Amino acid sequence: MSKATTSPKITPGQKLKYISEQVDRLKELLESTSTDIPSNIQAAFVQISKQMKIIEKEVSVLEGERRDLLALTEIGRIVNSSLQVEDVLRIVMDTIIKLTGAERGFLMLRDDKDELTMRVARNWEQESIQDSDFAISKTVINRVSSEKKAIVTTNAQEDPRFGGQESIIAYGLRSIICVPLIVKDEFTGVFYADNRIQSGIFTESERDLLAAFGDHAAVAIENARLFESIQKTLAEVTELKNMMDNIFSSIASGVITADLDDKITLCNNSAERILGYSAKGMIGKGLNDTLPSLAKDLSNYIKEVRQEDHPILGMELSPTIPERGQLDLLFNLSPLKDAVKTTQGVAIVLDDLTEKKRLEAQRRLFERMVPPAVIDQIDLNKIRLGGERAQITTLFADVRGSTKIGESLTPEELVKILNLHLGAAAEVVLSVE
Repeated sequence: MSKATTSPKITPGQKLKYISEQVDRLKELLESTSTDIPSNIQAAFVQISKQMKIIEKEVSVLEGERRDLLALTEIGRIVNSSLQVEDVLRIVMDTIIKLTGAERGFLMLRDDKDELTMRVARNWEQESIQDSDFAISKTVINRVSSEKKAIVTTNAQEDPRFGGQESIIAYGLRSIICVPLIVKDEFTGVFYADNRIQSGIFTESERDLLAAFGDHAAVAIENARLFESIQKTLAEVTELKNMMDNIFSSIASGVITADLDDKITLCNNSAERILGYSAKGMIGKGLNDTLPSLAKDLSNYIKEVRQEDHPILGMELSPTIPERGQLDLLFNLSPLKDAVKTTQGVAIVLDDLTEKKRLEAQRRLFERMVPPAVIDQIDLNKIRLGGERAQITTLFADVRGSTKIGESLTPEELVKILNLHLGAAAEVVLSVE
């Protein structure tokens, strides 16, 4: 069983060429026949043959334009198929070489220093060209860069514009085409393609097509560069956010931020520990809903911070937190601003003073029972269990009639009198060196 074969598609130009050939053959046949052919018929065949040649040439041009338009459409699809800069540049250059029949192609882009740097260099085999083979005409490139206009030369060595340039002679350059890349009226780079073997490879048609292609490619390259820049910025922002999260997690002070609607947007580990709530349960919820007792104490201060746009520092409050009871907290409130200095909320920094207050109260009680001079001699780093043996002088004193006196006084009055005697005695003892 034979397989069905598909006949190659015949273009209109090929059909016209075939008809033109048949007309020529018929004209030659009429001219060679011995039969007398009216002169008007012979003239008609000659005219038809000429018209067919003209039509054939016009159709060939139209077919070339149609082919170029289809190629340009395909090129637009290809170069916009990726947002990776290197992929886009490689596709762009390989497409240029294939489209123009060039031997080599180079793509140069303007860098931050406003200088053209080589980004892609490819040959007709779709291979990258090594740095040592970057033998190109800088004269042509500089002219395109300055004039922002495409240049094509069929034989650079004979072109009066470039024939005397050393690079063109030294590198044996012949066919050259170079077009600028322009995005929003801004010059961004150039395409450069050449053929060192053949002359006349490039024509004005290739120049116009490549210029149109350059417009597509320039936008695609710019989009890819913007995408790459956005990716880089996003990575930097992510890294910065992770660093800030680590900082917030490691600091001892609690940090809470709330937006203009009093909804909590951030809560670090220390704030969780101090308040006894999880950040997951607080973020996205209102201060009043999550911490009603705290919000009640802070509401007026938060309003003041927003209205006056200044911080409130060193404010001590003693709210009652359900999970921990009454706490002694130190607050610092500051406006939370964005990049343009617009207030977007408030930042609340809190420190837990509860344990510190408790220790201070114990010390004050201890100081009421032990003279300050004795307390100052205590070195907490040298205290040992079991105490320390030392020679001391002890004063024993008795208040004469204290029992009878105590029977007539209230306990508070008796303690006050005893403390007066104890203070006087301690003053004398401590004054002895």
